[in-house]
Amino acid sequence: MYALRALCNARRYLAHTGCPWRYLPHDLPPWQALHQQWSRWRAARVFASIVHDLTEWQRVRLGRAATPTAVVLDGRALQSPPESGHRAGYDGAKKRKGSKAHLAVDTLGQLRSGVLTPANEQAHAQVSELCRQVQEVTGQTVQVGFVDQGYVHGGGSQIYRRRSQH
Repeated sequence: MYALRALCNARRYLAHTGCPWRYLPHDLPPWQALHQQWSRWRAARVFASIVHDLTEWQRVRLGRAATPTAVVLDGRALQSPPESGHRAGYDGAKKRKGSKAHLAVDTLGQLRSGVLTPANEQAHAQVSELCRQVQEVTGQTVQVGFVDQGYVHGGGSQIYRRRSQH
């Protein structure tokens, strides 16, 4: 049995150094014990709960409601290595092979949801899934989403409006 503090320190060490589990220093708990506890935490969604609570706390601290009523949807093409194989697609507009990260952030820039697709997937096809995820994590509080032109032709979403052009 190991103290939770020692297991947390070992997890922080892994995150900071990026070393493999089996290369943990000997003054930390064995990697098997850490992996077992990490699996429990992951299954219980402990880290997701921590991020959720910290996000709400920061919003309240800044004088906002704990959950947002507006989000911004946008995407970015990510270059993929040759080893990515079928997971990568070719984005003709950006002229690169890779993936696209479609993200929803609140008006403070805090991540609320994300979808990763091959780069050849259309942005407007991801709107419904992003909106579903956003409503799930915010408890149905989002009323409007600001999007760029690539998301306007999406189907099925009821929480987005096109961003006005200046």
